[in-house]
Amino acid sequence: MQKTFSETNNAPVNNTPPSRWVSALRHIKRDRQLLILFIPCILFFIIFRYGPMYGLIIAFKEYDVWSGILGSEWVGFEHFRTFFTSPDFLKLFKNTLLLGFFSLIIGFPFPIIFAILLNEVRLIWFKKSIQTISFLPSFLSIVIVSSMLIDFLSPGNGIINDIIAALGFEKIYFLAEPSWFRTVYIGSDIWQQMGYGSILYLAAIAGIGPELYEAAKVDGASRWARIRYITLPSLKPTILILFIINAGNMFRIGYEKILLIYNPMTYEVADVFSTYVYRQGLLQANYSYAAAVGLFEGIIALIMLLVANIVSRKLGGKSLW
Repeated sequence: MQKTFSETNNAPVNNTPPSRWVSALRHIKRDRQLLILFIPCILFFIIFRYGPMYGLIIAFKEYDVWSGILGSEWVGFEHFRTFFTSPDFLKLFKNTLLLGFFSLIIGFPFPIIFAILLNEVRLIWFKKSIQTISFLPSFLSIVIVSSMLIDFLSPGNGIINDIIAALGFEKIYFLAEPSWFRTVYIGSDIWQQMGYGSILYLAAIAGIGPELYEAAKVDGASRWARIRYITLPSLKPTILILFIINAGNMFRIGYEKILLIYNPMTYEVADVFSTYVYRQGLLQANYSYAAAVGLFEGIIALIMLLVANIVSRKLGGKSLW
């Protein structure tokens, strides 16, 4: 018969697992060095991400600089009603949705394709050279990228229009044509982010066991078959997680590059929530109204993130939580 008391002191044996708090304290003690290194990251998000959320109160007030946030008059949802009934709302919503959607659908696959193609290159020096060249645009500031776009696409002496003219076609003023704005914006984003965005996929590909490729090669699988049945399924978790993150940021289009390359002739298709918030908040000092628009944009982004997470969990079995 199994003994229920200790042979040394006749005390009952405690087989109860430790509580959640005790287990958490043990993990903290074990990983204390890593947690100390993580403190600056936590402080950054507390100070620069969660701290400023206190200022969202002004979206429900008629903010006055002299009265302060708490002393300003409470107006409730007045600024939201003004925004939803303004003629700018539908235009901004449409432009932000289309620009974010096309950036996601067209731009998201490029780093994946680039990483797979780069992995198939057998010449090491050529592979490293292409990888280095593709990373360079990621280190350029938005101002430099925008200046390059303006110079390259200039109808006067831009290299793109010089090539078009040399082929016998009429030059195009890309940055003044509303029909070309989204193409220019998405194309420049792909060029700038493709190399940097492929890093995670290259790391995931590097973690695939080489014996899988060797076994497939022995079985007579072609290179395309190895990509289809080994590489892509192995990349699926990474692809789904990054897709969720990118889908959540679909409405969070940065205003910097748009402000630098758009003009009144392209406002019709280029004006998005972030540029509208910039003009209303900083240029016109309409702080409460701009805060309401920015809060609405953040809520839409949160909804997109939740929807993408649910869809990813249902279809692929992977999600952020």
